[in-house]
Amino acid sequence: MTDETGRRDIHGEAEDPVTGPAKPPSGPYTGSASGPATAPPASPGGMSPGPAWSPIGEQPAASGWNPSAGPGPVRQTPSSHTQTWAVPPGLRNPGPPPDAVHSTGQWPVFTPGIPAEEPQQRPRRNGMPLWAVLLLVMVVAAGSAGVGGMVGASLVAPEESPPPQSSGALNNEVPSDVPSRAPDTIAGVAQRVSPSVVSIRSTSPQLSGNGSGFVIEGNYVVTNNHVVDAVRRGGIEVVYSDGHVSRAEVVGAAASSDLAVLKLADPLDVEPLEFGDSDEVAVGDTVIAIGAPLGLDGTVTSGIVSALNRPVTVGEDGQEAYLSAIQTDAAINPGNSGGPLVNEQGLVIGVNSAIATMSGSSGEQSGSIGLGFAIPSNQASRVVEQLIETGEAPHAVIGAILDLRYPEQGALIMEAGRGAETVMRGGPADQAGLRPGDVIVEFDGTTVRDATQLITLIHTKAPGDRVEVRYLRNGREHTTTLVLGSSND
Repeated sequence: MTDETGRRDIHGEAEDPVTGPAKPPSGPYTGSASGPATAPPASPGGMSPGPAWSPIGEQPAASGWNPSAGPGPVRQTPSSHTQTWAVPPGLRNPGPPPDAVHSTGQWPVFTPGIPAEEPQQRPRRNGMPLWAVLLLVMVVAAGSAGVGGMVGASLVAPEESPPPQSSGALNNEVPSDVPSRAPDTIAGVAQRVSPSVVSIRSTSPQLSGNGSGFVIEGNYVVTNNHVVDAVRRGGIEVVYSDGHVSRAEVVGAAASSDLAVLKLADPLDVEPLEFGDSDEVAVGDTVIAIGAPLGLDGTVTSGIVSALNRPVTVGEDGQEAYLSAIQTDAAINPGNSGGPLVNEQGLVIGVNSAIATMSGSSGEQSGSIGLGFAIPSNQASRVVEQLIETGEAPHAVIGAILDLRYPEQGALIMEAGRGAETVMRGGPADQAGLRPGDVIVEFDGTTVRDATQLITLIHTKAPGDRVEVRYLRNGREHTTTLVLGSSND
């Protein structure tokens, strides 16, 4: 949400990453029965993302804010800065970034997956054949890369996938006559992991689409928050690879990390998947994605880790998730959201959450273009543990408002204005000696490029963590230690 001063506040969660015209749009899913009509970022998980991101539970009261200090919220384009503290009472989180960022610009648009509608037969038209149009799009995108990056690309959370159009039921069981493969091959990993990957759908006939998830110890299922949002209104059921169906209840969900945990009512005896160490992942490592893209349960795709610590923002309307994501070229499509990204040992090193997609002239998404994004397992395992124990997972905050449009390198703490505090009194930044106008250039050993990256780095930490911060004040460099606060404070 923005106010008349162009200030953006967030509910202990980073605002949309729009630090100027070249900032990526936000949104990890593309719709749901309860979400907005327009498609947000598509989520890659095996499930079509649900409605527009909606907060789970009540928002915690803001700390250190004077509700009358500034003008009331204005539902307009996102403001130029964001905060990493609780939102002042009565204010709502800002909406999605400006349309220009979503539709053009140099950054793809991240959108959460929403249940996609069933495909419809369209009349054949005269003129340029479809393959030629698709080729033209690819050529144009490649040709324009040198003069401004991707044109028309959008980062989205893979939407919920429609039911597959096939003549018979899918059977995801590995036939007994299929030869087994070495455990460290892609086929071997797929044979071991697939039985523990499930499809998630609503029990309501009014809510179409599906997402993915995976079983962990204790008969819990890990998936994306936007997947749960898409189906929770009608009751949730989980479908195993052999067709067994179990009802499931939401144990907890965290919009700020796009994660949720379900508890199975009638679980099968499958091998629970284990989280690996995402800090040990390297660019070039082989990875395997398993899920239900377009409703095709048990689909296995593979690729490599293309990049690490990629700042990705998914969600909208105050439900943004700021991810320092693992990027992969493994094919991820609507319906993959919430599914596991595993390594050659079959360990979960990421939870698929968003994809970059090229938008067509009608605004439709093109599916996988080799740019998928997963929540690192170290962050996911920590959040999942909190959700199981308490039902919620507050994220870390520094208690300062950042300027998203600061053009130089680093994250600028907004100057105070109109009586509003940009460094929350008594908050982590205040206690560490940070002041309005300081520029944070390094966070816990990582160079900070801009405010959006800083926010994603903060979200990789837990409340109470101590981190060293380097910052500039009046051109001189200083170092301090921050003890991160909680979005629940």
